[in-house]
Amino acid sequence: MREPRIGILGAGQLGLMLAQAARDLDIGCRFYAETDDAPAASLGPVITGAMDDDERLARFADGLDVVTYEWENIPVHAARRIDELVPVRPGTRALEASQDRLAEKTFFVGQGQPTARFAAVDSQSDVKDAIEDLGFPLVLKTRRLGYDGKGQRMLRQPKDASDAWQALGGRPLIAEQWVPFDRELSIIAVRGLDGSIACYPLIENTHADGILRTSLTPAPKLAEQTQKAAERCAIRVLTALDYVGVLAIELFDVAGQLLVNEMAPRVHNSGHLTIEGAVTSQFENHIRAIAGLPLGDTSIRGAAAMVNLIGNHPPPADLLAVKGARLHLYGKEPRPGRKLGHVTVCADTQDQATGRQRQIQAIVAGGQQ
Repeated sequence: MREPRIGILGAGQLGLMLAQAARDLDIGCRFYAETDDAPAASLGPVITGAMDDDERLARFADGLDVVTYEWENIPVHAARRIDELVPVRPGTRALEASQDRLAEKTFFVGQGQPTARFAAVDSQSDVKDAIEDLGFPLVLKTRRLGYDGKGQRMLRQPKDASDAWQALGGRPLIAEQWVPFDRELSIIAVRGLDGSIACYPLIENTHADGILRTSLTPAPKLAEQTQKAAERCAIRVLTALDYVGVLAIELFDVAGQLLVNEMAPRVHNSGHLTIEGAVTSQFENHIRAIAGLPLGDTSIRGAAAMVNLIGNHPPPADLLAVKGARLHLYGKEPRPGRKLGHVTVCADTQDQATGRQRQIQAIVAGGQQ
């Protein structure tokens, strides 16, 4: 096994795919996780411990060239402690900006990026004030630790306010005006140690129950100015944070105008299709960036689509029977709402990719009956 040079905080499926990309560059990885049975454990040593265990964190960092993280809710304390010993990339500024939805939205506004209107909510009376200011419908969210639709309530009428407060109250919240978007998009970009930046074509995403279900790139019916607007947003955010690595920004497309929803300072689920679909995957580009290597080509080969496997999945042979299909399983035990893997299909044209994606969706739907 290669001597670890890169440390990864977290050892889930994102850590797994990062380590696979590092292995292809002959770079070894070491992981820090709370358990040693995580998906990435087969690709490098795992140091187990709590995220506030300074002694274990120091042992993890010993001898490494650089440390990164696979999840934006890694405690800032842990990243700061390691950064005293070895560089952490992307760094703690990105963690701080992304871990609190109010801070995140305020950051975007400060960078001149349009967002849905929002308001801080710290009391039940603040909920009423937000309703008066933002109107219905609106979304009430926890400011921290919400992901995949968790920690959110939709308010459509006054009587919803009490139930939402009972479910989410007692902690800092944010109210966001509901955006009647046409579609959800994501821009994945990477910034190198030398400040160079590369962006992938926009990805169109669909969600259900707050969880990403499908992705398609290049996004269909995409105006050139929309791609350029997304790239300008990504470049501004990357530069402001002095960011190194891959960043994903989720966007709402509203009649051709983009509103920023949120960012993920890491490789992103919607970018999994770049493994087969792009000249250089998001995972390889992240490793290149944090290791100080030149960035790779972000062009898409034709078109690519992805279907997430949530909760359970049909037999692999059924999925792989679809032309162009590539299956990635994460080695996780099935349970409702859990991401167990994904299927990518590549094709010469967008129509072909979309057709193959629908075939996969039909197989997945049949397997869940």
